[in-house]
Amino acid sequence: MTTTLGVGEALLGGALLFFVPGYALTKALFPEWRVRGPGGTRRLLEIVTLSFVTSIGMTIVVGYGLLDLAPGGFGAGWSDPTLESILAGVSVVGIAVALVRGGFSRTPPPAKTPEVGPGEEGAWELYRQLERLGRDERRLEHALRKAAGNPEEVARLTRELDAVRSERTSLSRGREEEYAS
Repeated sequence: MTTTLGVGEALLGGALLFFVPGYALTKALFPEWRVRGPGGTRRLLEIVTLSFVTSIGMTIVVGYGLLDLAPGGFGAGWSDPTLESILAGVSVVGIAVALVRGGFSRTPPPAKTPEVGPGEEGAWELYRQLERLGRDERRLEHALRKAAGNPEEVARLTRELDAVRSERTSLSRGREEEYAS
């Protein structure tokens, strides 16, 4: 027969195995994450998912360590609370670090911005611009071949093609100079 203490103990044990240690470490590692504001729902989903995944991974690693390193082995039963004690200790340390780093304060600490090395700023945007200019160049070259009999159209297309090539060259040179400095 299931008792109230047994159900409560099972719920507490499940939370300790599957959520609490990961949540504590998530708050310690990412104290600036908040679930308020426009991106709050997405951030909540990220926190919950990361908490579950981290807790399960930590439970596996700690359990394996206990199986491998414990002198008498590890009996995963209610009479041997070693796994729960270790996970509770990790949770307490994680919560303490999160408190020190401001993970539970009303206003989040400022997020650290990664240092950007030369050539890294806007690399994707530059790539997309160069690809667009390459497509424009090929389109204009094709139009120029088709308009071979019309001198006015050839002159207009040649000016456009020179402008596209000039812009593409200046973007490439600018990035090369940024790398060189």
